[in-house]
Amino acid sequence: MAKTGRPKTELTLTPEECEQLVRWERRRKSSQALALRSRIVLACAEGHSNKDVAALCGVSQPTVGKWRRRFCELRLDGLCDEPRPGRPRTITVEQVERVVVETLESTPENATHWSRRKMAERSGLSRSTIGRIWGAFGLQPHRAETFKLSTDPLFVEKVYEHRRPVPEPAGGGGGAERG
Repeated sequence: MAKTGRPKTELTLTPEECEQLVRWERRRKSSQALALRSRIVLACAEGHSNKDVAALCGVSQPTVGKWRRRFCELRLDGLCDEPRPGRPRTITVEQVERVVVETLESTPENATHWSRRKMAERSGLSRSTIGRIWGAFGLQPHRAETFKLSTDPLFVEKVYEHRRPVPEPAGGGGGAERG
């Protein structure tokens, strides 16, 4: 019995493409989507039908057809994600890295930790952007795991100057007076 419908696209790989697909499939840092697409294309190159590849990879037949077609048209570039809709990023990875490194490895002058305002002034980014970066990396520079002593040379004098006298207990002299 002959099947009806579109004939499957014959898929052949160059040795370089095969090596790259295997690397993407096995590399621990690859996105899971790219690894799955690589498995699909490798299985298609072995001569399996879309139905067989779908069963092997645990995806639908249209998904296999999509990635087979994309690979045939665009080769390895066809397996990478296309740009998403929406506003493009305005903050570079280098700027984010610089903020994180500065936050962790330095302190502002005359202070024990960075504030959003001071880091925004230093980096040239907005306060809300600094807050988003710190939140994404779980940074809380105002919270320290260890005690930080102030670098202010007049710290001791200021503490004594603002210290309030300890109040005496009510009743004056310690014993109750009877009269």
